[in-house]
Amino acid sequence: MNIAVYSGSFNPLHKGHEAIIRFLTQEAGFDLVYLVVTPQNPFKQTHTLPAGQDRFDAAVAAVARHPELKVKLLDIELKMTPPQYTIRTLDALKELEPYNDFTLVIGADNLASFAGWRFHERILREYGVVVFPRKGYHRGHDRARLLREDPSYKIRLLKAPLVTISSTEIRNGLAEGKDMSAWLM
Repeated sequence: MNIAVYSGSFNPLHKGHEAIIRFLTQEAGFDLVYLVVTPQNPFKQTHTLPAGQDRFDAAVAAVARHPELKVKLLDIELKMTPPQYTIRTLDALKELEPYNDFTLVIGADNLASFAGWRFHERILREYGVVVFPRKGYHRGHDRARLLREDPSYKIRLLKAPLVTISSTEIRNGLAEGKDMSAWLM
């Protein structure tokens, strides 16, 4: 099967994530999306992030409300010893399921800094990435820059709608006492 590996803190899962999952399975040709809740992004501060298990449990509840989605929630990184680098996750999935093809899902903001990821070369050669648009980022320039590094890199820019809500906006709204339920998955 062709599996899209979509990882993140998902703090919380929202309608934008849902739209991306739907696009991946309905428009981009993936059979299934593996949603991987990460315990800690190595590029982000730890002090504001709820525990990984709490976010995983919230994601389980959110995914359960959408049984029509072709998505499987994974806690593989919560069980790994730190640091949870993406390449380790992809390699572990490939070892568990050698018959599947895995492709990493990222936003254009991540593509802009992808050369700073641990073993980014292996990710791009062996697994590849599909890239969603993000406001303020030009995916074409970043893709071209990486392909100059190695033309064999697998980088697919998706012609998907721009997701205009973020988990940060939802958390901020909740902190201000606003009803953000319409945005939650």
